[in-house]
Amino acid sequence: MNIQTLLQNKIAEALKSLGVDIDASTIVIETSKEAIHGDFASNIAMQSAGKLKKPPRAIAEDIKNVINMDGLDKVEIAGPGFLNFFVAPSKLAEIISQINEEGAKFGESKIGEGQKINVEFVSANPTGDLHLGHARGAALGDAICRLYEACGYDVTREYYVNDAGAQIDNLAESLYVRYMELFGEQLELPKDGYAASDIIDIAKELKNEVGNKYVNNYSTSFFKNYGIKKELEKINEDLKLFRVPFDVYTYETDIRKEGAMEKLLNDLEPFTYHLEGATFLKTSEYGDDKDRVIVKSDGDYTYFLPDIAYHLDKLSRGYNLLIDVLGSDHHGYIARMKAAMQMFGYPSSILEVEMLQMVRLIKDGEEVVMSKRTGNAVTLRELCEEVGVDAVRYFFVNRASTSHLDFDIDLAIQASSANPVYYAQYAYARLYAVLRRGKHFDISYDGEGLTSKYETDLMKQLANFPLVVEDAALTRSPYKLTNYIQKLASDIHAFYTECRLLDESNPNLTANRLGLAKVSAEVIKKALNLIGVNSPKKM
Repeated sequence: MNIQTLLQNKIAEALKSLGVDIDASTIVIETSKEAIHGDFASNIAMQSAGKLKKPPRAIAEDIKNVINMDGLDKVEIAGPGFLNFFVAPSKLAEIISQINEEGAKFGESKIGEGQKINVEFVSANPTGDLHLGHARGAALGDAICRLYEACGYDVTREYYVNDAGAQIDNLAESLYVRYMELFGEQLELPKDGYAASDIIDIAKELKNEVGNKYVNNYSTSFFKNYGIKKELEKINEDLKLFRVPFDVYTYETDIRKEGAMEKLLNDLEPFTYHLEGATFLKTSEYGDDKDRVIVKSDGDYTYFLPDIAYHLDKLSRGYNLLIDVLGSDHHGYIARMKAAMQMFGYPSSILEVEMLQMVRLIKDGEEVVMSKRTGNAVTLRELCEEVGVDAVRYFFVNRASTSHLDFDIDLAIQASSANPVYYAQYAYARLYAVLRRGKHFDISYDGEGLTSKYETDLMKQLANFPLVVEDAALTRSPYKLTNYIQKLASDIHAFYTECRLLDESNPNLTANRLGLAKVSAEVIKKALNLIGVNSPKKM
């Protein structure tokens, strides 16, 4: 049991003796920012004032008088009724043996056991390379999945392949034009065709495979399928480089299979009306700001209709929650899709959408708009090659997804404490350097003698880890984990600098400090892994 849970239980027991029944897990326990205010604090007295009809400070006094003090040095009251808890060093030190026993499982929980979640992210059109928006979505989506998995949820990572529609027609025609150019034939690219160099590369591969078989012999289905196949191969290579796996690929053409849209329209008929030849869905009756067109006046379906079918397909697979990670340009999508789900009897909460704001690349203080190598937008692969996968993964989740992100290339490659990735990885490497140098010492996980500020600060930070993981998962906010990583790294560096970790004259203290070093390394490695960042033992 972690210290925060212990305190929650103690407070709940105290309140029960005062006549208030409360779920211990709802009691907020925070780490105190200053040592004079103890190790942990709670505002539960203020929250209970209404029920007990007493001033918060009087309630705090009552709790202080009846609380079980086992494991606590003292409890103080501050301000209008804050409870400050000073944990006994021996109780705080128990975190060391707990982490040693749990190993890489420390920080994990079973709060999501039995719950199935589908996270759909990236889902870039198979018409070109992955760019910065896709990269941010990949980093965020995968980190969310890792956090949910650490909390016991059964998570499916899903990629929706948009292999239907005008953009795929343009891909096929563009590929054919580039293929014909290789045989000396100059054809005009379609109006919204793809002129990037990757299409030329695919055309060259095609020529090597089939020769002149398709010269003046355009086959829409062949060029579509070949283009999609090759573009997806490249996308998957980039995702593999970026350490982002997927469990399921669903194709739009499968969702649109013969008769599927007609059946869906029939199911939606009670929620539709016709106006000027178009079919509208009454989404405004379910919280949307207006009704949405699902069939245009020319008889073509809007993208909304197959999107509804896709979400129903996911729900048919037994998920308790669907999460879509989308660009900010899809903001209007949320209310309409939630409305559609309600039409089929699902609660609006069955779907949650994480919106991604724009990314700007900054180098030498200026925005980088185009790649110097290709003249096109900078790709995920190019960015990873320039600054490394670890830096890209870390930086892309280091801020809330709803915030615009300036990616500073110069900072990302700095070997200094200003670079948050380097700072965190260096903390891990420093600990392992000490463990290598001190391998002739015994290691103890008792925590005996670890009473300095630097040691207790580090132990408190370690004790926070499970709660941070849970909070970051349930709020789908990996940036909360990067905030924690920076605090943990800071405490590790202070511990390393201020405490003599290897002291031949005091082998017992050294053994316990090495124990603290080893479990601290375990936790920061785990934290970095949850956002897809490696932990090198040497730097």
